[in-house]
Amino acid sequence: MEIGFIGLGRMGSAMAHNLSKAGHTVRAWNRSSGNARSIDGVELVASPAEVFQADAVFTMLSDDAAIRAVLIEPDVIRTARPGLVHVVTATISVAFADELLALHDEVGVDYVSAPVFGRPEIAEAGQLNVMAAGRTMAVAKAQPLLEALARKVWVMGTDPKQANVAKIAGNMMITMAIEAMAEAVALTSRHGLEREAFFDLILNTLFAGRSYETYSGKIVRGDFEAGFRAALGLKDLGLALAAAGNRLPMLDAVHARMAEAVSAGFGNKDWSIMADYTLRHA
Repeated sequence: MEIGFIGLGRMGSAMAHNLSKAGHTVRAWNRSSGNARSIDGVELVASPAEVFQADAVFTMLSDDAAIRAVLIEPDVIRTARPGLVHVVTATISVAFADELLALHDEVGVDYVSAPVFGRPEIAEAGQLNVMAAGRTMAVAKAQPLLEALARKVWVMGTDPKQANVAKIAGNMMITMAIEAMAEAVALTSRHGLEREAFFDLILNTLFAGRSYETYSGKIVRGDFEAGFRAALGLKDLGLALAAAGNRLPMLDAVHARMAEAVSAGFGNKDWSIMADYTLRHA
């Protein structure tokens, strides 16, 4: 198939490369041409409109505003090749997912929300967990392509926003796990227990799982170089607040803590910097 791709950060570059490796013709565009990566098997083109002359287009842009600036304000979606399916893999708001669905329906383009769980190294390995939602025929078009990127594709429903709310809730839970581990270390280290010994116990008894394994390691090593930036984590927690409607006490707490860490100048660090911030102020 002919695949278009917009957004060549580390995640997008890995995904575009894996689509090419799967045998597809991939043409891509990046918002900042100076930051566009050279990717084997991926042709760079001059405009988003060129990308939309394909069988399917993936967009991996940072937020609602980026998608609006690149695709909606220039009216790019109306230029799409007939029969194209547009797959938005970024973490966007529930309200914006509804807006995108209405716009795509208006112009007759299939739309699938397909945000992902996984850090850049997971994307490079083609082992993302992909949440897909959209009308049945649209998801069926996109699914073989998503499978080239994924450990598993989880179909969440026929309304695109169902995938987005699953991603937002999952990211919310990761931040809660990070803060829980930081506070547990604050408690146990006060009484002389080493972090390594505590996490060896916890990971092998009560809390095995990828998030606990990944972020406990970062807390032990003090390694907070970015895999997923804290500024983006704060954005996603803001999306959770907007989607929740009523106040959720734990969400309020982790949003406030992440905001403090970002305000302290750590926005470009990994979002697990929140744990370091908690431990420094415990």
